[in-house]
Formats: sequence, C-alpha cells, structure tokens
Amino acid sequence: MSSADIHPTAIIADGAVIGAGVRIGPYCMVGPKVVLGDYVELISHVVVEGKTAIGAGTRIFPFASVGHQPQDLKFHGEDSRLEIGERCTIRESVTINPGTEGGGMLTKIGNDCLIMASAHVAHDAILGNNVIMANYVGVAGHVHVGDNVIFGGTCVIHQFSRIGAHAFIGAQSMVDGDVIPYGMAVGNRAVLTGLNLVGLKRRKFDREAIHRLRAAYRQIFASEGTLIERVEDAAELFKDDSLVQEVVGFIRQPSSRPILLPRNGNESE
Repeated sequence: MSSADIHPTAIIADGAVIGAGVRIGPYCMVGPKVVLGDYVELISHVVVEGKTAIGAGTRIFPFASVGHQPQDLKFHGEDSRLEIGERCTIRESVTINPGTEGGGMLTKIGNDCLIMASAHVAHDAILGNNVIMANYVGVAGHVHVGDNVIFGGTCVIHQFSRIGAHAFIGAQSMVDGDVIPYGMAVGNRAVLTGLNLVGLKRRKFDREAIHRLRAAYRQIFASEGTLIERVEDAAELFKDDSLVQEVVGFIRQPSSRPILLPRNGNESE
C-alpha cells in the first residue's frame, strides 16, 4: 500500500492489492480479493467486494456498491469476477455485480466509461469502451454493449440483449431486443427510430460513409421481402463498406433476442 492515500476510517482487508497513487476516502471498504489499479480514487463511503479489478485512474463516488453478490437466484457462491477498465467514472449509488457460472463468470466494463448516479450493471454484462449510462439506467444480466453507446436516463435493457457500437438509447426506453450498430431506439417497448446521425457526426464519421449507411438502413428495413433477404442484398451491394458490413454481421450473429425493428417499415433516419 506504499504511496497510497488511505483515510484512517477506511477498512482495507488483508489481501487487497492497492496500486500507486490510490486515494481511498472516509468510510470506504475494500475486500480481500480486490485489485485497485494505480491512481484509482474511492471518494467516500464506497464498498468494493468480491474478485474485482478496477483499472488505473477510475473514480468511484459515494455509496457505490461494486462487486457484491449478483442479484440472481441461480448464483451459489462461485468465484466469479468483475473487471472495470481505466479512467471510468462511477457516480453515486451505482451498483455493479460480478458474473455467474451461467454467464461466463465475468462482468466487464471497458475504458473511459461514465456511469451516472443510481445506474445498475447486472451479472455477466459486457460493456465496451466510452459507454455513457445516464441516471437510473438498468442493464440486465448477460447484456452485451458495444463501444461508444449512450443510454438516456431511466432506460432499461432486457437480459441477453445486444446493443451495437455507437447506438443511442432514448430516455425512459424499455429495450427488449437487439439494437443494430449506429442505430437509435426509443420507446416502451422500444422500436428502432433510425440511425444515430448526431453521434456519427460528432465522432467525425465521413459524410459519404454516413450516406452509404443510410442507404443500407433503408434497404435492410424496407417492407419488401424478408429481413434475411434484405440483409443479404445489403451485404452484397455494400460489400466494400466496413460500417454496413458491421451492421450486417451484427444481424447475422446468433442471438436469443430479436432484432429491434422500426414500427412502421422504414422510418426516417
């Protein structure tokens, strides 16, 4: 624990690994299997338990509960893990659970994520890098989230759903299916409402690439033929376009949840 700044009221269990420059504030508790990377900060009243590894530079705010037993009745004490990446910000009263035997034994959050107050990440969820979860978002068990996804406040994601990279989920949405990469989903139950054009432009995607993606979206979610037929047509027509092929690959991938569709055919995107 050399070079760490630990408040005298904090309780650090024997066996915990504390990196250089770590700051642990008043009334925090750190369990015996926890690893805190360099310059992690637990501001105050934070509890970190279980086999939990937190990456360098991550900050966790008061009353967050990280690494405690999953909220899954099938959990029977297996030595599962939670991994949180570097430079994440985890705000007040967030809860994050480790994995379970039935889901790969791992919950994982990527680098540079912002998880706002009172949000929840359940067992066996996998989040990519640069994910933003606004207040009170609930991500259920076994959900997979790609890079650069943004969740609006108080939305919830059904277990086993997939959220593709660069997608946007509108506030108060209930998502019970898979959202394509670059897609935008809104509503209860949520439907696909087009592409996340604002996000694409903010992240400096090429204008022509966005035009091709819009054309592929219109083709994939047109009313003629079956979804699989339209996906295969788009795969061939845009075979040299990496963004379209990412969407095609996402839809082709086996999943226990359906692909989210527009409500009335091809919505404006």
